[in-house]
Amino acid sequence: MHPMGLVRPKDSIVSSWMDASTGQGMNKPIVSIVGRPNVGKSTLFNRIIRRREAIVDDTPGITRDRKTADTEWEGVPFTLVDTGGYIPKSHDVIETGVTKQVRLAIEEADAVVFLVDATTGITDVDGHVADILRKSDKACVVAVNKVDGANREPDAAEFIRLGLGEPVAISAVRGRNVGDLLSRIVEGLEKTEGESPAPDDDNMVKLAVVGKPNVGKSTFVNAILGEERLLVTEVPGTTRDAVDVKIRFNDHELVLIDTAGMRRRSRVKESVEYYSVLRAHRVVERCHVACVFVDAEEGLTQQDMRVLDTVIKAQKGVMLVVNKWDLVKGDAEKVEAWYEGMDRRMKGMAFVPVVTVSCKTGLRVPKILAMAWQISIERKKRVASAALNRFLEDLNRKYMPPAIRGKRVRILYGTQVGSNPPRFAFFSNYPHHIRESYKRFLENHIRESFGFEGVPLSLVFKKK
Repeated sequence: MHPMGLVRPKDSIVSSWMDASTGQGMNKPIVSIVGRPNVGKSTLFNRIIRRREAIVDDTPGITRDRKTADTEWEGVPFTLVDTGGYIPKSHDVIETGVTKQVRLAIEEADAVVFLVDATTGITDVDGHVADILRKSDKACVVAVNKVDGANREPDAAEFIRLGLGEPVAISAVRGRNVGDLLSRIVEGLEKTEGESPAPDDDNMVKLAVVGKPNVGKSTFVNAILGEERLLVTEVPGTTRDAVDVKIRFNDHELVLIDTAGMRRRSRVKESVEYYSVLRAHRVVERCHVACVFVDAEEGLTQQDMRVLDTVIKAQKGVMLVVNKWDLVKGDAEKVEAWYEGMDRRMKGMAFVPVVTVSCKTGLRVPKILAMAWQISIERKKRVASAALNRFLEDLNRKYMPPAIRGKRVRILYGTQVGSNPPRFAFFSNYPHHIRESYKRFLENHIRESFGFEGVPLSLVFKKK
């Protein structure tokens, strides 16, 4: 076993789940799946973890960032890593970045599954990857994919020439011999007995990084980690899968979820990007707080407002992160235009905090995490019924709900019926006659009295 962990640079804003004295991270060994494009790495990844987590498509080069998931086999837990296809010689900026990510995945791994394709035989790229793996001195299993039946077994035999031991013939699509492959993998992984359990994700704040393509989401995650953990280029739409990264910040536990850019579905013509958009929306559903990234030079666009609306309707904590502020902060005219546009477009969203940053220069980047943590606290806040009803009495003395058709509408009492997200129930003699304008008025005064910055509130009115 060759434990290798990602070492955080000294200037990293956060620390990972890494024990500095042992160099072992998250108490689980790491197994990376590597190989050239379109050999079935993501299909095998999904098969092993027993769910469709990585995007699968016939188009080569779909997986770009290192996708991870925790799983186990024969009582041995490990973290499985899916990678993009290895392309050793390319002038394409994304392909070059993917190749770099594959090398990082190998360096990070305790064991490697080298996936090859039985239908093509050994290629020059396979040989290049095999050379890297031999030099890495990592525990490695060669898996020959697309061996769908016994008649294809002879096709797998030639891969022993790679010099990485006896290959395992599998079919990731059908699940054929995948159990045998997993048994080979865990043979080289030591069972970690007596170690403290890894942090429970349910006790962590899940922070989604969302927004249009190319607004700096992955650059933000890289700035936080102090390393190139995610692939970042100037090409819009680089991140397609959501990527979870566990971190500590000021002794707080957070999970950063970097997502593909969110576009209107009617504009998503490529099937892969369509699934990425769906996955980004699912990320919003499972997060606690969403950082909505926008481009300072563009101003708030209609699509930015749609993303904000998606987060608010999902009742998640929300903050607006205005990235690339270094490009406008020296121009008073641009700054004024930005704030004027924001005030105009964000009417009714005054509870959404705004932070101006530059992920490229590091300007105010730590403030994002500090603010996100505070929003997570606000989202869990509970207001005692006694305090809420004293608030209602004071409010009713000053501003009674308007009468409807000669009927005096009164809110008799209220109570908070839920938190994370906060939900309030108010009881009235005529709940159906309470106007939307008064509901907004009531919500604004609840915020003035009790806070809830960055947190959408749910107000329900019932008959008493």
